[in-house]
Amino acid sequence: MLEVGAGDSMNFGMETELIEFKKTTGELKEGIVSLASMLNKNGKGTLYFGVRNDGEVLGQQIGDRTLREISQGIANAIKPQIIPTIIIELCDDKNVIKVSAEGDEKPYSAYGKYYMRSADEDREISPQQLRNLMLSVSDSIASIEANNQALTFEQLKMLYAGNNLTLRENTFEQNLNLLTRDGTYNLMAAILADVNSYSIKVAVFRGTDKTDLVRRNEYGYKCMLVAVKQVLDYMEALNDTVVDVEGSLRKETKLFDFPCFREAWLNACLHNRWSRQTPPAVYMFENRIEILSVGGLPDGLTLEEFYEGKSKPVNLELQQIMVQLDYIEQTGHGVPLIVSKYGKEAFDITENFITVTIPLNREIKSKSDVKKDKKLLTDSKDKELLMLMKENSSISVSEMSRQVGLGTTTITKRIRRLKEEGFVERKGAKKKGQWIVKTK
Repeated sequence: MLEVGAGDSMNFGMETELIEFKKTTGELKEGIVSLASMLNKNGKGTLYFGVRNDGEVLGQQIGDRTLREISQGIANAIKPQIIPTIIIELCDDKNVIKVSAEGDEKPYSAYGKYYMRSADEDREISPQQLRNLMLSVSDSIASIEANNQALTFEQLKMLYAGNNLTLRENTFEQNLNLLTRDGTYNLMAAILADVNSYSIKVAVFRGTDKTDLVRRNEYGYKCMLVAVKQVLDYMEALNDTVVDVEGSLRKETKLFDFPCFREAWLNACLHNRWSRQTPPAVYMFENRIEILSVGGLPDGLTLEEFYEGKSKPVNLELQQIMVQLDYIEQTGHGVPLIVSKYGKEAFDITENFITVTIPLNREIKSKSDVKKDKKLLTDSKDKELLMLMKENSSISVSEMSRQVGLGTTTITKRIRRLKEEGFVERKGAKKKGQWIVKTK
C-alpha cells in the first residue's frame, strides 16, 4: 500500500472500506467509530494515526500512555469488546500508529450507536438496518447448530474426488467450516450431509399461474450440491429445441436461455437463507420459469451494486466450497448476464424473497400442438421407456415393466400418452410390430 517516488515522502494511498487514516490521536473518537463501522461491514479494519486522509504521512507523537489510551478507548467504546492489535511503525523517519482489529460478533456499536462502512464513509444505520444486520448474523449457516448431529458426508467427498481434490478424514470438517465454535455440526453441515430434511422442488404448471399443477419433482434429502446438479440436468433436458431450415440456412432455437437459468439457479442456492428452513425452488409455467430464493438483498449491498454484479455472499463458507467444486466462479458475472439478456425487470426483489424470471421462447411454444408441451410432459420414467424402445424396437410391455420397475398397466397408460403426444408410434401387428421413436 505504501507509495513513494524519487524525492517524495511516503504515502499510504487512499482510504477504503478497510482502511481509515487519522492525523493524530486527537481524532481518537472518530477513529473508533470508523473501526466499529468497518467491523460491521467487513468483519475487520485497520486504523492509522499520523496519516492525513490523502495518505500523506505526518507522523504521530507518542508518549508513555499513548498506546494504552487507544486500547482503553476502544475497550470502553466498542461493544461487544474486541482485542485490537496496536503497533508503532516507522515510516519516512516518522512514527505511525497502526490499529488492526477483526471480529465476527456483529453488530458492533461505538459510543452506543451503530455504523456501517460505505467506501471511506462511516454511516449511522437506521433501526431497520440494524435489525437486518442482526438477522443476517443470526442467519449464518456456519454458526447455527444442526438439529441432527449424526451426519455423514460420502456424497460430498465424492464431489471433491471427482474434481481431483482430496479431503483429509481427520481435518476436512474443520477445513470446510462444517463445525460451530463448540465443535458441533452446523447448519451448513446438515445441508451438505448425505441425509437431511431439505428438499428442492421443481414444479411444472399448465398455464401462467399455479392453479393447474402438471408435475412436481423433488430433489432433496441428500447433499444439497448433488440435488442442485440434478435440477440443472433436469431443466437442461426440458430445454427443447426447434430447428428451422430455410434454403441453406439452419436455425436452432432453444426454449429458454440455459446459461441465464444456470446462473440464476446457482445464485439462488448460494444466497438462500437456509436458516429459515425453506430451500430455493423452480417453477415452470407456459410462458416463463421462476427461480425463487428466500431472503432479500444482503445487508449493506445496494440495488445498483447488485445489478452491477458486486458480490456480498450471504453464505460465505458455502461459496468457498462451491468455488472449489467449480459450481461457480467469483467473477460476479451472473446477474449482469441476466440483466443484459432480460433487463432489470427479470428480478423481483423484496425483503424476504428474490425471484428471477426467465421467459420461454414464444416461437417454440407456438410451433405446434405436439411440440407445445412436449418436454414438459415427460419425466425420467418416460425417457427410460423411450430409450428402451429406441434400443429394441420389438420390446414387449412386460419386458419394459420388468426393466423400468412399473406395472404393465402403468406402462400401457404411459405408452398411450407418449403416442398421443407424438413421441412414439407403433407399426405393424400387436405381437410382431415395432416401436418407432420419433426424433425432433
